[in-house]
Amino acid sequence: MTIPDATVGEGALDGVAIDGVPTPGAARAAGPGISWSGGWRFVRPLLNALMTLVVIIGLWWAAVAMLGISPLIAKTPADVWSYLIHGAHTGTGGQSVWGGLGRTLLDASYGFVAGLVAAVVVAVSFVLSRIVAGMLLPLAVLLRAVPLVAMAPVLTLVFGRGMVSTTVIAGIVVFFPALVTMTYGLRSASRQSADLVRAYGGGTPTVLRKVMLPSALPALFASARIAAPGAVVGAMLAEWLATGVGMGYGMLLDANTFNYVDIWASAALLTAVSVLLYNLIAIAESAVLARFSLRDAR
Repeated sequence: MTIPDATVGEGALDGVAIDGVPTPGAARAAGPGISWSGGWRFVRPLLNALMTLVVIIGLWWAAVAMLGISPLIAKTPADVWSYLIHGAHTGTGGQSVWGGLGRTLLDASYGFVAGLVAAVVVAVSFVLSRIVAGMLLPLAVLLRAVPLVAMAPVLTLVFGRGMVSTTVIAGIVVFFPALVTMTYGLRSASRQSADLVRAYGGGTPTVLRKVMLPSALPALFASARIAAPGAVVGAMLAEWLATGVGMGYGMLLDANTFNYVDIWASAALLTAVSVLLYNLIAIAESAVLARFSLRDAR
């Protein structure tokens, strides 16, 4: 490795690989030469999603057949498919489920972004300052320890029954697992790499940008994969307890009106969407980690 002049500023490390992990400049210099192993990295998550859905449908079908539950209560995958597809086309059912799904995904997206961004910011502050970590970590643990069902009425009183309340509740579900994963990822950065950056005149922001954050990319995507289904669950909880819209509230009404096929259809659709979101993030992870040559570091 060619050692740049120590008098050069923070840009001196652009294009230099540190412990096998290229800085952004090195990744740019690598260009199209990075091997993508064909399209397998993109196809594999989709195959995983398909296999997961096949297993779920098989277990679902077997459980309904073996447990002998009344057809009035238990619905098979064929019943749900007919309700969601054919019923929606004929106007006899399914519209409420598809309409509620759009609102729930919107609510979940706000909570996902808010919770993940907050987790990254707090994790960075934990790593950079032990004082901040000592002050905020007990609050984060307390936030996790209190059941969200108990907190939801208080959050509703504080933030109202609109989008802000939904974002806060869904964001809380996302926040703590992402915080733990990101903190571990940032702290796992190579100390030797950080010392090398400082030896060439880089300060703490440079260490964070060129060493910690690139090293924490696998942790960031792991957090996002976990957070996506969690955000959907948090959004439904908020709709059920606070806003009165979306699939969460729709399933509550269905239980009161004995509309069991709507409940099964909602649960099946949300499961499929959660599996799909998880694997779409896995595809994005493959692309980004290949770009930074971090795939083998996972």
